[in-house]
Formats: sequence, C-alpha cells, structure tokens
Amino acid sequence: MLKKQQWAWAFYDWANSVYSLVITTAIFPIYYGEILDDTAGVKFLGILFSDKDILYSYSITTSFIIVVLISPILSAISDQMGDKKRFLKIFSWLGATGCASLYFFTGLENLWVGIFGSILASVGYWGSLVFYNAYLPEIATKEKQDQLSAVGFVYGYIGSAILLIICLALIMFVDRSLTRYSFLLVALWWIGFAQITFRYLPASYSQPTSKTQKSLFSSAHLELIKVGKKLFKYERLKYFLISFFSLSIGIQTINYMATRFGDQELDLPAQNLIITILLIQFVAVAGSYLFSWLSLKLGNIKALQLGLLIWTGICIGAFLMRKDDPWVMYKFYALGAFVGLVLGGVQALARSFYSKLLPPTGDYAIYFSFFDIVEKLALILGSFIFAQVLYLTGSMQYSALCLATFFILSIFLLKLISKKIKA
Repeated sequence: MLKKQQWAWAFYDWANSVYSLVITTAIFPIYYGEILDDTAGVKFLGILFSDKDILYSYSITTSFIIVVLISPILSAISDQMGDKKRFLKIFSWLGATGCASLYFFTGLENLWVGIFGSILASVGYWGSLVFYNAYLPEIATKEKQDQLSAVGFVYGYIGSAILLIICLALIMFVDRSLTRYSFLLVALWWIGFAQITFRYLPASYSQPTSKTQKSLFSSAHLELIKVGKKLFKYERLKYFLISFFSLSIGIQTINYMATRFGDQELDLPAQNLIITILLIQFVAVAGSYLFSWLSLKLGNIKALQLGLLIWTGICIGAFLMRKDDPWVMYKFYALGAFVGLVLGGVQALARSFYSKLLPPTGDYAIYFSFFDIVEKLALILGSFIFAQVLYLTGSMQYSALCLATFFILSIFLLKLISKKIKA
C-alpha cells in the first residue's frame, strides 16, 4: 500500500508542474509581453512602472510575501488537525482558479486580471508545496528519499511537457487566438490529475496536536521562529538552510525570468524560446536521474556542489551573450540544455537532503513550512534584486551575472557542511 501512496505523492508533480512550465516559464510570459508589446510604461494601482517586466517581477514577489505570511498559520492548523491533505486540496483549487482566470486577461484595459490571476495562481502553487513536501519524510525512508524526490520531478517534467506540446499544437496549427485556452487547460490538468493524489494519500501520517484554536492563531509565527531557532542549533541544518536560501535566489529567479530574458534581451522569436523550454524539460528528466545517481556515488553535498558549479557557468554564459551574435540562438539552446541538466536534479537533492537532516518529529508540516519560507524569502530577494539591477543598468545580463554570486556562496556553505559530516 505504501508504494501506491508513494506513487500518488510523486504524481502530484505531474499535476501541478504544468503551472510552473506553461504559466511561469513558457506561454504566459510570452503572451504577457505580446499583449503589452506597445506599452512603454504601465500604470497599475496608481503606480507608474517604467517597464512591464518590472511590474511582472513585483507581482510574483507579492505572491511570495503572501505565502510567507500565511503558511506558518496554515501549517500550525494542519498539525493541530492532523490533516495536510485538506490544505493541499485548498491550495490546488486556489492555484487552478488563478490559472483559469488568466483566460480573461486580454490587454491593458484589464491588466488587473493578469496581475491578480498570476498572484492567485502563484500562491496556490507554492502554498500547496508546503503540505506536499511535508509528506516526503513520512512516506519514504531516508535511503529512498533521494530517489522518490527525483521521481516526483521527473513526473513533473514529462507531464508538463506533454501539456505544453498540446497547447503549442493548438496555438501554432489551429489558431493563435487559442493561446488563452492554454490557461484553462492548465487549470483542468492541475486539478484533474491531482484527484489521484487526493484519493490515495492519507489525511496525514502524524497525530493531531493539542493546541487550542486561540493559541494557534496568536502564536503561529512565534512557533515558526522557535522552529527556526531549533533547526539552527544543528550545525549541518544551519549551514544547509543558508546554502539553500542562497541557491534558491539563483534557481527560482532564473526559472521565472529566463523566457523574458530570451525575448527582451536577445530578441529571440517565440518559437525558438518554446523549443528551448521543451529542450530543458526533456534534458531535465535525464538530469534528475543523473543527480540521483551522483548522490549515491558522490554523496548529496558533492553532487549539489557540482550542480551549483554548472549553475554558476550558466549565469556567466547568459551575461556573455549578445543579440547581434549570429550564433546566439544556438548558444541559447546550449544554455537551455545545461539548465535542464541541473534544474530538477539540484532541487530534488535539496528537498531530500533537508528531509534527511531533520530531527525525528511528527510535525513535519511546520518544518517544511520553515523550508518553504526560506525559499520564498529567497525568491522575494531574488526577484527584487533582478528588478533593481534591471532598473539601474537597463540590462537583464547584469542581473544574471549578479545571480552567479549566490551560487558561489552556496557552494562555499556546502563545503562547511562537508567538514561536519560525510553526506
């Protein structure tokens, strides 16, 4: 029975990864750029933004702030009720609704639909991951967590690539005006396939806590601070969490802004950007298995360091690209292949390595809430840095170069962990 539950857990990546590919990486960023193509500056909520990409970056930052504020409370409620699945369902429906609402975003006159829909979808996606990830240490032994984490990412890459191909077929071979229907398909795919996860996963493996409702709401964030202090007493966890914060600044910011980089900075045609994204997806399948294998041969730390070294090279490569280079398109493809190689592998290892380092407990939701908040704070800082460097220099290439420093810092911090243990 446990194997079926492990499969159902991993299959949620198949369901929700269509959001991260179609909405955050592939079709919606290109659609957003085309819809507002003739707009020099955009005004939103009375604020004038000199660049539409700065507004988009800030909207994503807003969604992360919301998740940071609400996830401690929801994790505490989950622990009290012993029901992680209920909140997994709530956030899945929230995210799918946000994706579907993007269908109604048609131009500057209803820009608010695109911005608020993006925020709602992002909150749903990242909020659901708090409860999804919290199942990992409960559903697999430490020896199996690297493999199961990698399988989840593989399912996500394959499933999201299939839906992206379906969406592209509608847009390219039927009618380009069907682009907005892609957002409806994402919503249906996400919530439809998530029903398999909801059916086979139990409400929770942990027992409910005995906190009162009053103390629950008044002390949720204080409880999270206590959890953070507890985790930071463990030397390995302290260095890992700081390292994870640093690498998340780089990976997730690149994940959100890569398509806009190719479109805005290199003037690459939309079809070439889509080819690159599909290349990333299929290479990422092999990359996830590769880094799972490397973790067995080299250990988690050395495998992570190798992946982060490649990420550093990717940032430097992006900085050196020039739109007038006749080979720029092929260099962008090559860069995409390297991104695919390390994207899922590094994230899967980071998730499973954290799970292994956790002290024995029944309240895994609160620990993964802390993990999620560390990642979201990194995303807030990363998107802010990206937008500010873009504002100051007028070039995304300097933003990419800036992100390389965070990968280097993460490599150094992992080195400190390796002096404590052999992972």
